[in-house]
Formats: sequence, C-alpha cells, structure tokens
Amino acid sequence: MKRILWLGIFCVCMCLPLVAQSTRKIRELEKERNELRKQISESETLLQSTKKDVNSQLNNLALLSGQIDERKRYLATIEKDVETIQREINRLQVELKRLQKELADKREKYEQSVNYMYRNKSVQEKLMFVFSADNLSQMYRRLRYVREYADYQRVQGIQLQKKQEEVNAKHKTLVDSRKAKEELLKQGEEEKLKLEKQEKERQQLLSTLKKKQRSIQSELSKKRRSADKLNAQIDFLIEQEIEKARKRAEEEARRKAEAEAKQSGKASKKSAESSDKDQKTLAKGKIDAYKIDSEDRRLSGTFEQNKGKLPVPITGAYVIVGHYGQYQVSGLRNVRLDNKGIDIKGKKGAMARAVFNGEVSAIFQYNGLANVLVRHGNYISVYCNLSSVLIRKGSQLKTGDMIGEVHTDKDGNTVLHFQLRKEVNKLNPELWLRH
Repeated sequence: MKRILWLGIFCVCMCLPLVAQSTRKIRELEKERNELRKQISESETLLQSTKKDVNSQLNNLALLSGQIDERKRYLATIEKDVETIQREINRLQVELKRLQKELADKREKYEQSVNYMYRNKSVQEKLMFVFSADNLSQMYRRLRYVREYADYQRVQGIQLQKKQEEVNAKHKTLVDSRKAKEELLKQGEEEKLKLEKQEKERQQLLSTLKKKQRSIQSELSKKRRSADKLNAQIDFLIEQEIEKARKRAEEEARRKAEAEAKQSGKASKKSAESSDKDQKTLAKGKIDAYKIDSEDRRLSGTFEQNKGKLPVPITGAYVIVGHYGQYQVSGLRNVRLDNKGIDIKGKKGAMARAVFNGEVSAIFQYNGLANVLVRHGNYISVYCNLSSVLIRKGSQLKTGDMIGEVHTDKDGNTVLHFQLRKEVNKLNPELWLRH
C-alpha cells in the first residue's frame, strides 16, 4: 500500500514539469524577439543624410531598405511566434480538459470513500467487523483491509489535492499564453504601421532618384571600378595565403613521412621517387584549393560548426545596407549591384571585430584606408574600409577581438565591407552570421 501511495504522488509530480516547459518556451520566444526588437530600435538611430546629391540619396535608399528588411524580418518572427503560442494554447486547452475530467473522477472517488468511512466511522463498528470473522485467518485479512482502506483514502486525498494544484497551474499557464498572444498581436499591429511609414518614405526617395538615372549609372560605375580593384587585391593576397597553406601542409607531410621511414628503417628508393613526383605535381598544378595541415583542418572544422552563429563583425547599432551577390535594386530601372560580400552601416566610432578565432594573415592599404584578412583554417574573413587598425600581421585573434575602427566618410557614413571566403570561393556572409 505504501508503494501505491508513493506511486500516486510520483505520477502527479511528473506532470508538473510540463507546465514549466510551456512557460519556459514562451519566455524563450520573448527573449529572442526582444533581442531582435532591440536591434531594430538601435538601427533606427542611424540617421539619413540631408544632402540631395545622388550618392547621398543612394546611401539613404540602402539604409532605408535595410531597415525595412529588418522590420519585415521582425514581423515574420512575430507571426511565427503567434502561431507557436496558438499551438501551445490549443495543446494547453486539451490538457486542461483532460485534467479537469481526471479531477472530477478523483473527486467522485474521494467522496465515495469519505461517505463510506462516515457510515462506518466508529471504532466499535470496525472492531465488530474484525471480530465477527469466522476464523483467525479471516480476522487478519479484515484487519489488513481496514488498514489498507485507510491508506487508500489518504492516497485519494493527496492525489485530489495535487490534481487540483495541477489544474490551477495549467489554467494559469493558459491565461498567460493568451495574454502573451494578445501582446504579440498588438506589437505586430504597431510594427505594421511603422513599416507602412517607411515604405512610403522609400517610395518618395525612389521617385526622386528615378529622375536622376544617368547620374545613378555614373555613380555606380565609379563604385564598381573601385570595388573591382579592391577585390583584385584581396584575391591576390588570398592566393598567396593558399600557397603558404599548401607549403605548410607539404612540410607537415614530409616530416611525417620521414618520421615513419626512420621508425620502420625501410625508406625505399621507390617511395622517395614517388614522393618527389607528387611534390612536383602539386607545385605545377593551378592553385584552386587549400592543402591544409592538421591545425588548419581542426580550425576549419570548428569554424564550419559555427555557421549561422558568428557575431556581426561591427560593434554597436548596425544595418546591412548592401547584400551579397548580384541583385536588382527594387524600384530603380536597370540598377543592378554585384557585391562580393556585405556592407554593414554602423555609428561613428564603430569598431570592426573578429568573427572567429584566427590569425591576421594580411593588412593592406587601399584608397588611404586599411583592410585586414584573418585566416581561420581554410576560411578567410575580410574587413575593409578601416581608418585605423589595432592589430598587426601574425596577430592571434579570438572571437570578438577588436581589429580596428571603421572609417566615417565626409557625409557621415560609417560602413564596413565584410567578405567571407573558403579557399578561393566567395561565401554569403549573411548565412554565417547571427543577426
């Protein structure tokens, strides 16, 4: 009977964590949403230029488009969270109905046991029941029955109390979930109004720019030529880094082969000739991929595991104003951009920071500004448009370490150009960053 008592308590207690899980899920959604909301609020502090020239207006359009994209992403998150909470509400309603039914069943059983005990409440009646047995064995069974029934009643009382507490907790969670959903819907409506305002502002800016088509093409051509020269310099330095990595890998392989040959004492002439032939083939071949040593291989694997988790490479408030790849500027005819990385606008004084552990492999100047390459195994991150740097070639960096200050131009634009490469392949940084 003691086992029955403890089993009843255990079963009830096992249900209680489910209520906590529902509350925790809602809190986690709220935390993620608040972080995104904070980022949007901070990005709104990045002001547009008041100048009317084409370059300034194009920068304003990029900033406004980036802010609109962020708000759309936030609205999508709200809609997704509303659906998640609604599913949770539906589940809670089903569970609450089941618990209420179980509570009613337990209350009925408890009332029956109470009524029975009330009808047979006197000690004399219990004694008469025990001593009226036909023999000693039956008397023992009746005495045991009386005791077990008393224990059973106590179990019923405990289970009824716990079930009532569980029903109350589930009902409170349901009420909290409904309240969270109402708050979320309210937030969604507010964000939609802000989005409509921004969309209207963007249309007005586009109307102005459409009248300056020739100037736009001229400005974009100038930027494209500058970007091509910068990318050519980056490509050249990355090829050099690939060659260095290949040589490190060859040296490691050579040392390993020598150690194995020395250990076995059977370094044959044939294997030596084969090794020479392989090295000549590698040296002759076009460099199109890393041949990395064990340390680079380890770092590359760790880097890959953090896809989608890397920090944004700029401090403070930011907006992505230039996306990766080739794309048409929505609303402008024949205005097509081609970006080898992404452009991130921040506040004046913003710092570029390392997205992962690595080694500074190159620092070079272009148009009077500094640009930094950081190697993470066979991955390389590139930080461009820096007015100053805090590191030097060969520096070992940790995730989040400051690299240098992002340049602020005469119009007040503080924009970091960020690229990510694997070997010679260009990657979309937005897929790798946590934002």
